[in-house]
Amino acid sequence: MRQRILLTGWFSFRGGEATAGDVLALRRVEDVLRREDLAYDVAWSPAFRPGDLDLEHVRPRIYSHLVFVSGPLHGKRITELHRRFRHCVRIAVGVSVIDADDPAVTGFHQVLARDAPGAEPVEDLAARAPATPASPVVGVVLTLGHGEYGALRRHGEVSDELTRWLAGKDCACLELDTRLDTLDWHLSATPGQLQSVFARLDLVVTDRLNGLVLGLRAGIPVLAVDPVAGGAKMTAQARACGWPAVVPVEHLDEAGLERWWRWCRSAPGRAAALRVRADFAAGVVPDNADELLAALGG
Repeated sequence: MRQRILLTGWFSFRGGEATAGDVLALRRVEDVLRREDLAYDVAWSPAFRPGDLDLEHVRPRIYSHLVFVSGPLHGKRITELHRRFRHCVRIAVGVSVIDADDPAVTGFHQVLARDAPGAEPVEDLAARAPATPASPVVGVVLTLGHGEYGALRRHGEVSDELTRWLAGKDCACLELDTRLDTLDWHLSATPGQLQSVFARLDLVVTDRLNGLVLGLRAGIPVLAVDPVAGGAKMTAQARACGWPAVVPVEHLDEAGLERWWRWCRSAPGRAAALRVRADFAAGVVPDNADELLAALGG
């Protein structure tokens, strides 16, 4: 049989976890095999990579070797691999061994462990994985609230559409909540803490007024969607700030989102956000606090 390798891991099992560390470890192994011009396939969980090679439907007989990459060696799913690929040379690489006598471990012809009882640990495979281009970091601020708008509210529709659209973008999405809480570490305790997060973003996608204002206050471009039919406070605030990247819910579609995404990611979009930040700091546009003294009779 001509040598052909099947690369597997916990990312291969239906319902198995695909962690960033495991996938980077896989990339490290792929890099080594490619340099040696060795033929291989990767088996993916259909829940994670639908349409790619599925471990449950591969033909074991076409492979001479099975390599299990990263993660702990334990459990019935790994022992089942030994049974199903018993004709293959089976190697585990970059794995953790908890019990050296576990059948999941002993079923391999060779175990190249990153850590094992009584052995000196070695560097995790993910540490030397090939570098990849950085993806933009996008803060996502959505709300399902604002019941005061009654039948005009389209918040659920907006959330569903943005979630579907963002899933297809090559970006690192960071879900943000503008609520503050001094007891829950998932939330910021002060506006300053939340502002520090916004300042480190490349882009904000939001259907919430707070998301628009905090993003622009940090000088970060904001792709805003007004979730209220006919326009409400989001559209009004964008107009007050002089910010153009607002999509009305009536015109929410992929083409419009893509157009404003490109603009927000462009040099003109970034420059426009910085101008709004500077205007905020300089008080170019009056706000209601400027009128408060007059209202109080001062």
